[in-house]
Amino acid sequence: MNYALFEESGRFHAGRILSEAETSLQVELDSGKRVKVKTAQVMLRFVQTNPAQLFAQAQALAQDIDLDLAWEFAPKTDFSFTELASEYFQNNPSIAEQTAALFKLFEAPHYFRRLGKGQFKKASKETVKAALLAIERKQQTLAQIQAWADDLLAGNCPSPITDQLYKILFKPDKNGPEYKAVVEASRRSQQSPLDLLRNAGAITSAYEFHWRRFLFEQFPKGTQFPKLENPTLTEDLPLAAVQAFSIDDSSTTEIDDAISVQGLSTGTIELGIHIAAPALAITPDSSLNQLAGTRLSTVYMPGHKITMLPPDIVENFTLSEGRANPAVSLYITLNEQTLEIQAQRTQLERVPVRANLRLDHLEELVTPDSLQTPHTPDSAPYPFHPELAFCFRLAQHLKAQREVIRGKPETFNRPDYQFKLDKPYDQDPTGEEPVVIQERRRGAPLDLLVAELMILANSTWGNWLAELGVPAIYRSQASMAPGVKVRMGTKPAPHAGMGVQNYAWSSSPLRRYIDLVNQWQIIACARHGRMAALAAPFKPKDVQLYATVSKFEDAHSAYGEFQRNMERFWTLRWLEQNHLPDINASVLKDGLVRAETLPLVFKVAGTEHLERGTRIRTKLHKVDLISLEIHTSFIEKIEEPVHMAGASNIDEEEEEITTTSATGLQLAISLEDDSPDAQPA
Repeated sequence: MNYALFEESGRFHAGRILSEAETSLQVELDSGKRVKVKTAQVMLRFVQTNPAQLFAQAQALAQDIDLDLAWEFAPKTDFSFTELASEYFQNNPSIAEQTAALFKLFEAPHYFRRLGKGQFKKASKETVKAALLAIERKQQTLAQIQAWADDLLAGNCPSPITDQLYKILFKPDKNGPEYKAVVEASRRSQQSPLDLLRNAGAITSAYEFHWRRFLFEQFPKGTQFPKLENPTLTEDLPLAAVQAFSIDDSSTTEIDDAISVQGLSTGTIELGIHIAAPALAITPDSSLNQLAGTRLSTVYMPGHKITMLPPDIVENFTLSEGRANPAVSLYITLNEQTLEIQAQRTQLERVPVRANLRLDHLEELVTPDSLQTPHTPDSAPYPFHPELAFCFRLAQHLKAQREVIRGKPETFNRPDYQFKLDKPYDQDPTGEEPVVIQERRRGAPLDLLVAELMILANSTWGNWLAELGVPAIYRSQASMAPGVKVRMGTKPAPHAGMGVQNYAWSSSPLRRYIDLVNQWQIIACARHGRMAALAAPFKPKDVQLYATVSKFEDAHSAYGEFQRNMERFWTLRWLEQNHLPDINASVLKDGLVRAETLPLVFKVAGTEHLERGTRIRTKLHKVDLISLEIHTSFIEKIEEPVHMAGASNIDEEEEEITTTSATGLQLAISLEDDSPDAQPA
C-alpha cells in the first residue's frame, strides 16, 4: 500500500492514498475518514509501514536527536528535513528517521526557521543563544508559578501576589506569573480566586479591601493633593445688602449654597439664592482646574469623603458664617401672596453669611406645623423662622407647579438613611467603628426647601444660558415613559422627570465639576449679557465640553457605585454588631426583598412566587463583608400586600439598579435624587 505523510495547520497526519490527481490526493486516515490533500502539503510518501507505527517510531527517535549536534550538522544554506536526516543518521536514512528529523525540526523554531514544505534554514548562533536563554527564563517562570500556586494552596500568600492583589482581581495582566499562579491554584482547589486569596491571608480587612480597590481603580496615585497656589480673587466685588444663611449637615465643609429673604410683610419678596463662586478665581487654563477636571466630583461614603478641591481652596470659597463670601447670586422677585415670579437678576458679589444652619440640629424642630405657626422673633423655636416659613411655602408652590408639568405628583415612598460612625470626624474609618443607621424621611421640610430652591436656580440659569446662546452642560429627559433615562449633554432640552424647561447643574461648584464649568458660563452672562456667547470660556460645539460630559458620567457612575457599596458594607456591619436573628422585609421581584428598617436589598430563596409588597420574615445566617453578600432563609409570610388606588410603583430606573446590585459588591439603597443638592450624609 502507498501512504502519504502531510502537514495541515501545523500538525502531521498520515494515511493510505486512495487516488491521485494532478494537484491533490484522496487519503484515508486510520480513523476511516477520507480527506482531500493538496500535493504541496505532502512531506513523504512511503509503503508498507503502518502510519501509527511510523509515528510512534519517529517520535521515539526524535527524542534522542541532539539539537545542538543537529544544528552543527545542518547546511548553512536552505535544506530539507531529508537532507538533515542524511547528515545526522546516515546517507540513506529510513522513513522513520526522516520523519523523526521532520518532527524535531518543527519542534525547534529557535534552532531552525521554517521555510515551507519541509524546507528549513538554521538560525544564527546569536539567535540560538538568545532563544535558549528565553526558554530557560520561561521554565524558571513556570516553576515559580507552580511554587506560588503551592503556597496559595497551603494557605500562604506570596508577597508578589499580595502586592498585586487588586490588579490580579480587577485589572489583571493575564500573562503575568502572579495572575497565572492564582488561576492555577484556583483551578486545583476548585475555589474562586477571591475565596482562595482570602483563605491564604491576602485580605486581612474587609473595609481596607473595598477602600483600596476603589483607590486602585479611581485614584491609583493616591488622594493627596499636589501643592498648588491658592488662587485669590482680584476683582473688587460689591457687598450684598443681605443676611444669608445656609442649610447643611454638620459634616459639610463644602458649603455651596445659601439663601436670603428680603421684604417680608411688604407684599414683594426678593429671594436670594447665593452660590459659592470658585469660578471667579479658578481659571479654565489653571492647574487647579486640571485637578478638578481629573477628580470631577467629591466622593462620598459613610464617615469619610474625598473632596474634588483641596481643603484650603474649599475653605477659601465655602460660604462660611461670619464673613462675606464671593458668590454668584440669583435674585428672584416674587409677589408675597401669589408667589408669582415678577423679575430675576444675577449678581456677582460678596454675600454676608450670618449663619450655617445644620440639618441634624434642626430637622426635628422644623416641621410643617412649626413653619405654619406665627412666632415673634423672641419666641421663634429656631433661627430664621420667618424666612424658612416663606421658603417652605414657596417650595411647596414650586413643587406643585413642576408636578403639573410632570403630569403626576412626586412621591417619596421610602426613607433615606444616614450613617454615623463612632469616631472623630477627621479620623479615617477602619471598618471596626460602631455604626448607627438612622432613618430620614424623604421630603422633610428642610430637604424640600433646599431641593426646590436649587432646582429653581438651576432651571432659571439653564433657561438664561439657552436664551443667550451660551453653551453649557444640561441634564435632560425626553419623557417619563418607561426606559427613557436622564441624559447629560451640551444642548438645552426639557427635563420631563423634574418638570422644567432646562436644567443645568450650577449650584455645587465646590463639589461637582459640571457646576464649576457652568458657573464660568453664567459669570460670562452676568458680565457681558447678550455678548456672553463671544466672551464665555467655552464656545458652541467646544470639544472640551463634550469630553467633560463623557468623563464626568464615567466618574459619577464609579463614585456612586462605590458609595452604594460602602453603605451596604456598613449596613452589614450594623447587622453583625447588633446580632439580629431575623429581618422583616417586603418582596420586590425574582427572589429580591427589601429590608423594612434598613437600606438593604437581598435575595431570599423561596420568595420568587410571592406577590410584590408581601411582608415576610427571614432568618439571618451569615454576612460576608468582602463579597457584600447576606445569607438568609425564608421563615414565614407576615402580611399580604396592600393595594391602594393611585399608589406609585417602583420606578423603572430604580428597578434596574436594584435588580443588578442587590447581591455582590453593588446595592442601590435609594434612587439617585436628581434634585441638585441632596447631600449624602
